Amino acid sequence: MLLNIIRAIFLCIAAGVFATYVSQKNSVPIEIDNHPFAAFSILMLLVVGIITTDLCVKRKRIEDISAVYFGLLVGALLSYLFIQAVEPAFDQANFRDGPAYYHLTSMFVLLTIPYLSISFLMQTKNDFRFVIPYVEFSRELKGGKPLIVDSHALIDGRIAELVETHVIDSLMLVPDFVLEDLQRIAESGDKVRKGRGRRGLDVLSRIQQHPHTEMRIYDTNFDQSDSARATPHDQMLIEVAKAVSGRIITNDVNLNKVAGVQQIDVINLNDVASALKPKYIPGEHVRIHLLKEGESFGQGVGYLDDGTMVVCEQGKEFVGTEVDVEVTSVLQNSAGRMIFGKPSEATEISSPRKA
Repeated sequence: MLLNIIRAIFLCIAAGVFATYVSQKNSVPIEIDNHPFAAFSILMLLVVGIITTDLCVKRKRIEDISAVYFGLLVGALLSYLFIQAVEPAFDQANFRDGPAYYHLTSMFVLLTIPYLSISFLMQTKNDFRFVIPYVEFSRELKGGKPLIVDSHALIDGRIAELVETHVIDSLMLVPDFVLEDLQRIAESGDKVRKGRGRRGLDVLSRIQQHPHTEMRIYDTNFDQSDSARATPHDQMLIEVAKAVSGRIITNDVNLNKVAGVQQIDVINLNDVASALKPKYIPGEHVRIHLLKEGESFGQGVGYLDDGTMVVCEQGKEFVGTEVDVEVTSVLQNSAGRMIFGKPSEATEISSPRKA
């Protein structure tokens, strides 16, 4: 919207300047004096061509007014230097209207270079930070890196509880295609998928209403071409993370691996949950209620309060009872955690054997 306003203002200013210029009788070239309307039309076509070229460059993200300010400064400086550089060439010209063409060139340069500077700065803030370090245009660059939230994390729901602990203080971005994905799942004909989609939308609304959290819907401005629609969902998340220099928060193991290969930081909710779980080392004891038999012969399976699976070797005969399990090993990765153990000696002595 801001760029459209700038374009309209630029067109109006250019039309007024050119109309005033061609109406002057003493300081314009003879060709312009003889054909003022044609000269005005040609100059306006040049301006329209510049705007059309600017429109061909997609994915303009910055809407901060600071870009306009710095663009004017840089554009005015470049215009002044260019005019000073070409002035001797017009002074030494062998044709009669050299000074007149110098004024025309100066006017055109003063109009176009500031506009192009503003447009280029508004298209990307990250590149501009390399030119002038420590200059930040928007809130999302302050503090920690912004977090890009994917649909898996929202459907999971634990992210809302994590946000409510005030651990996360960074800006959270939900790309527009993630929101569309949740809406599509919520409108699915499958009852289970519909419930997952609605839960994701409810979690998103819950986070947005939290007073100490800033969450925004990020407009990716991806074009609607066939190639864009064929882009994998995970890759689009990675492109957003690269564009805002952010991190992805998810519980999708595959996305975690793909992003890691492309040097994108990922916060895996399963890793966060595992880091906060009580640590069990071989030799420790845990009291567990065995619910069912395991996949291997003689195993019994139970669960801790946090959902961690406990596999008890030689625990088949204790299924349906509480058992004191001695931990033998712990398997932990991004997909979750499993504890392996065996009945303690006290359990084997005190518990009755099945016939």
